[in-house]
Parts: sequence; C-alpha cells; structure tokens
Amino acid sequence: MYLNTKHKASVFSTLFSDPEILRELYSAIEGVDVPKDAVISINTLSDVLFMGQLNDVSFTINDQLVVLIEHQSTINNNIPIRMLMYIGRVYEKIIERERLYQKKLVKIPAPEFIVLYNGVDQFPDYKKLILSDAFMNIKGLESIESLELAAHVYNINHGRNPQMLEKSKNLDDYSIFIAKIREYRKELSLEESVKAAIKYCIGNEVLKEFFKEHSSEVINMLTEEPSMDEIIEIRLQEALEEIREESLEEGLEQGLERGREEGREEGFVTGREKTARNLIGMGMSINDIARATELPIERVRYLASGTS
Repeated sequence: MYLNTKHKASVFSTLFSDPEILRELYSAIEGVDVPKDAVISINTLSDVLFMGQLNDVSFTINDQLVVLIEHQSTINNNIPIRMLMYIGRVYEKIIERERLYQKKLVKIPAPEFIVLYNGVDQFPDYKKLILSDAFMNIKGLESIESLELAAHVYNINHGRNPQMLEKSKNLDDYSIFIAKIREYRKELSLEESVKAAIKYCIGNEVLKEFFKEHSSEVINMLTEEPSMDEIIEIRLQEALEEIREESLEEGLEQGLERGREEGREEGFVTGREKTARNLIGMGMSINDIARATELPIERVRYLASGTS
C-alpha cells in the first residue's frame, strides 16, 4: 500500500487546528505562557493545488504575531524559501490591499517560522535554517543584506526535545503515535500498523478523544491510495527532478507548473499534453518532453507539428 507522506502532515494539521491546542503548542516551543485572554486566530492557507492546504498551520496571536508551523517527515533545506512564499500569501490574506498605498506606514504582525521534524533520518534536536544560504554569490558585486528569514527546526521524535514535549501533551502524544506506527510496521502492514497504533493510543490515554472522533479519517490520511491529482503531482515532480539533474534551463520548471495547473482542470492525459505544449513552446527537445510528461514520443511529435 502506498504511504502518502504528504497526508502525514494533514494528520498533524487536523490535530493542531484548535486555538487552545495551538496556545499550548506555541507556549511549549517558545518556553512562554501565552495568556488565556490572548486571541488565537487561525489563518492556514487554502489552495486546491496543494491538496486543500498550502501550509500546515498558520495563526496570529492578538494580531501582533503571525506564526507559521510546518510539519516535516523528511529533511528539507528549502523550507526557508517555502516559508517566504507562505508568509507573503498570509500577509495578502490578513492585510487590506488598499492600505498599502496609503502614506501612513502599515503595521503588520511580526512573523515567526517553526518547523517540527519527525522523520527517520538523523537530525539534531534543533537547527536554524536561513534563507540567505540559498542566495547565489554574484562575482564582482558587493552583496547587500536586504532580505533574511530564519526557520527554527525542532526534532519532535519521541525522546527528543523532552522539555518541549513535556509542556505540550498533544505534541508528545503525536510523537508517541508516530513512534508506535514505526514500531508496529516492523511486523505488520501499513494499514494494520496505523490501526494498532490508534488502538494503543486510545487504550493508553494518548490523543484518546482525537482518535475517537477522527480514527477513520486518520487511517485514510496515512494509508489511502493516491488520487489522480496526486499521481499527476508525483509524476511531474519526478520529471522535474530528472530535468534539473540534466541542468536544463530554469524556465522549463515554469512550463511544467503551468501545465500542471491547466491539467487539473481537464484531466490527467489532457494535462500532460498541455504541459508538453508549454515545453514545446519553450524550446525543449522532443525526447526530453516525452520523458518529462510520460507521453509517447510519437504523440509529442504530433503536438509539436501544430496539427493537434
């Protein structure tokens, strides 16, 4: 059975979609006590192209601080770039556009970027990833520090960062749940492991009420076969990796993105053909287009001929 690693983040997002749970979580991560009267407003981004969700969790505290939290089961050094994109969308959502053209300075909530990692690869308890590490060095030009973003990554695997997990029962329980799935997975199928982990948690007061309400949903999130949209996403991502490895021009990625968006509207095969047309227009070779879109090379030649 297919393990949908993207859906694991959805379990996290479902669990941490309650303001009071977020109050507990943020207090534990930062080692502070968020006052009970502080207003927690959830503004997690929504986008159909990202399985109903663009980021895992985002919220404001008293409209003065905006916090973005990402759950990661794989190590991703590009998270600061993604966070930069997310925060722009969040600010678009919470700031009236007209105010930006006024003479008076618009005050905005200060941003904070947090990543919670619980993958199987070795990772320290804490690591700071900064956006400027991704900046290219421009020879002969003096670098001007004009933009920076720091993502604070915490390892939440069971047994790691114990002081943090002790302060947030929900986070600790979540780490136990994932650990139990991995333990049972040594002998059971994925679906059986998830069910066994849920049964263990309910019997041991670990996210008991959450699993009583969401157990079927959690099983589907972690074990369901990929939808057609996800298959499109997966195949195009794999094709993109091949293209990057061959050092093709950066503009080709934009062509794939446009094709992906259009393809979701008209179906899997039509979407691949639209992607192929985009890449043809950008000068990509017939062979590379066929490999990237998984279309027969004869079909790509036909599309390139302009007779389709």
